[in-house]
Amino acid sequence: MARNGINKRELDKWARNLVKETNKSLESAQRRNPPRVSAQLDATFSANPSGDVTESGGYPARLLLWLETRTGGGANIEQIEQDFPESPVPLALQLEQRGLVKALRAASGLYAIHLSDEGMVEVHRLKELQKNRAARLRYTMDAFHRWLFDTAGDQKPINPVLFFATPAAYFAGSEITGTELHEALAYLSQHKLIERIETEPATVAITPQGVSCALAGGSVQDHVNQPRPGTTYNNYMPNAKGVIIGDQQHFNQYNTDGVDPALFAQLAGYIGQVSTTLGMSETDRAELENVAQNLHTEATSENPEPGRLRQFATQVKDKLLEAGTTIAATMGVQMADQALAALTQ
Repeated sequence: MARNGINKRELDKWARNLVKETNKSLESAQRRNPPRVSAQLDATFSANPSGDVTESGGYPARLLLWLETRTGGGANIEQIEQDFPESPVPLALQLEQRGLVKALRAASGLYAIHLSDEGMVEVHRLKELQKNRAARLRYTMDAFHRWLFDTAGDQKPINPVLFFATPAAYFAGSEITGTELHEALAYLSQHKLIERIETEPATVAITPQGVSCALAGGSVQDHVNQPRPGTTYNNYMPNAKGVIIGDQQHFNQYNTDGVDPALFAQLAGYIGQVSTTLGMSETDRAELENVAQNLHTEATSENPEPGRLRQFATQVKDKLLEAGTTIAATMGVQMADQALAALTQ
């Protein structure tokens, strides 16, 4: 079972090895049984109000991209069935309803489809969307987590290789890569939504927290970024301008040391705003917020002591560096450097 307190390096190594094993299993299975696309596996797909296929479209997106490669942007049903062996007619009808293809019919029924103007625009959007690394990773985390809940919501271990055989293993019509699954598994495990099971081959299981996330109906990021009752101090933390949230206290300094505490108060306030988005463990986040509170208390005191300001700001910076290289953490480090630099001026 997963061990508490696992460090990020060990977690990353585990996820990478798991995906490596997964890829080997998948390649072996594909050699034995060459994959063929099944349109029936994705009988429904989500679309935005304008009718565009979303990144979770899977096979509908693949059919649109496939049509774009055909002369004239169209094909008859017999041609489509060569790559979509289980009748593509329901899929074609869905795309027609959204205005993405034009269907040609005879007395015997639908016999061909062609991309519409809207369909060609959608193909362009899908190709651009495939290049969005952040969107791909968010989708992979959400798709794998939903699949794990639907497939093994009772917390039984399961081989993640099975995910690749589902319609959800496509983003905007392109296959999810082993690297993307590796990053998604590491993130989900880091935030205790899945648990690694040290078996041979390696397997994963959804955790009680992962089940709660699935039942809530939001995304993985929604779950990760929400405040955690009992471990957050945000109700008492300053805002990004250094003002205490709730009572809107203002402060005056009467110091004669030439120290401007505003930058330190703002740094503490910034931590109060972003601490829940840094992807830290509950223990690390509580420690960071505690240091930020101490920094704010010192910065808003009548005579801030430069040594204590330096001590607390340095501790904040070190903890942000440990948190990783997210944009929020990087901005915090820059604010800390700016505040510390002001002490030497």
